[in-house]
Amino acid sequence: MLEEFLPFIGLIIFGNIENLILASQGVVQGVNPKILGGLSIIAVTIWLIIGTVATEVAIQYANYITFIGGLAIFILGIQSVSGAVKNLRATKGGE
Repeated sequence: MLEEFLPFIGLIIFGNIENLILASQGVVQGVNPKILGGLSIIAVTIWLIIGTVATEVAIQYANYITFIGGLAIFILGIQSVSGAVKNLRATKGGE
């Protein structure tokens, strides 16, 4: 049973990294942590349901899905670092 999910292992890892990036973006922007945590739990639950239901259909596209997921995480990472650097510069410039 586990063998059928093996093509998605990269996407699982990327998904966890994406969650961390989005959480750090929320912290940098000063979002309420309770709201951020609640939205994160909702998003993970939705992806769990979609993943459970759509695995049979999506397995043939696993390589494409992993590539798109990795690209999205790369772009989100650049956005996050860029926002954090801008925030640091603004904070240090305001002192």
